[in-house]
Amino acid sequence: MPAHDLAAPQPGPSLARARFARRPRVAVAVAAWVGLVAPAIAEPDAATAGLTGRWLTDNGNLEVEIAPCGAAFCGRVVKVLANRSMSGSGEMVAADSRPALGMTILKDLAPLGEGSFAGEIYNRENAKTYSCNVSIGGPDQLIVRPYVGLPLFGKTLVWKRVASRAAGK
Repeated sequence: MPAHDLAAPQPGPSLARARFARRPRVAVAVAAWVGLVAPAIAEPDAATAGLTGRWLTDNGNLEVEIAPCGAAFCGRVVKVLANRSMSGSGEMVAADSRPALGMTILKDLAPLGEGSFAGEIYNRENAKTYSCNVSIGGPDQLIVRPYVGLPLFGKTLVWKRVASRAAGK
């Protein structure tokens, strides 16, 4: 038998054991990466902390609480204050007959960076869902921009933070 044939790895149990012996190193590397990255994902940064809380919609109809839901953020109606039309033409006639209280109107808000988020917003007035960009406009302002296609074809709404009950006492 030639010498070069003896040096080449032969298929069989010893080669399979060598492949499995390397896998624990990969598992250790993945565990180390997850250990470093997971705390950074779990800890809210200043932008996400500024997003969470209660907000009064632009037309003053609804109080919406924005909070984490899964990997993103959602906004749920926690108080109905009025029923004015967004077009300013008086009383709103909603195309969606479900009660507004408890309805999720902002969903899948994912961070884009620097205090900006992208997701979807639901409009009860016409029962349509729009793409939406949301950004922190200041400590008590949320800039909400629903749009169709491109943000250029949208409308900018300014929501105001609702004072917390603890601050009011």
